[in-house]
Amino acid sequence: MRVGLTGGIATGKSTVSAYLQEQGVAVIDADLVARAVIEPGGLAYEEVKAEFPSAFSDGQLVRAKLGDIIFYDSEKRLVLNELMHPKIRQQMLQQADEYEQAGQALIVFDIPLLLEGDWKQLVEQVVVVYCKAELQKKRVMERNQLTAEEAQARIDSQLDIEQKKRLADYVLSNEGTREALYQQIDQWLETVRMTG
Repeated sequence: MRVGLTGGIATGKSTVSAYLQEQGVAVIDADLVARAVIEPGGLAYEEVKAEFPSAFSDGQLVRAKLGDIIFYDSEKRLVLNELMHPKIRQQMLQQADEYEQAGQALIVFDIPLLLEGDWKQLVEQVVVVYCKAELQKKRVMERNQLTAEEAQARIDSQLDIEQKKRLADYVLSNEGTREALYQQIDQWLETVRMTG
């Protein structure tokens, strides 16, 4: 079974992803794949470098520069996504096939923008890691040392968390303790293993 894991910035998706890996679940992280495809020699390197030359220094992508460009410009963000997504998808599907051939029954695609793009068709179930918008903003500010305005710009660059919650097949609420979140993950894994 292929499952899509998503959430909003600072809702706790990385915590869920790490816990799933500790439980022996095959997790394919779109962010890691995105980093790989944009390294020199990667599938999207030349195209992104040609389109966003100011985000590169000495042949290497400077992520902060690219972030500054795309967080405030939805058109440029769209261009970047159009360059990157097909290459990321290609690499992720290849990894999923390899996991399945190795006998993994559950593959989790960890994709921050799962519901913003056309990624949903790759998975049989969507799991959203959720917390209320106020808590999300507070976490972004603390984690990334950002002003309220900077944090809001990053949150606004993604689909609203309430909308993601409505589109989910399963919601993991991350407003309490880490242990409470782990218990929810264990319950979800149980249901997946029983149905899958």
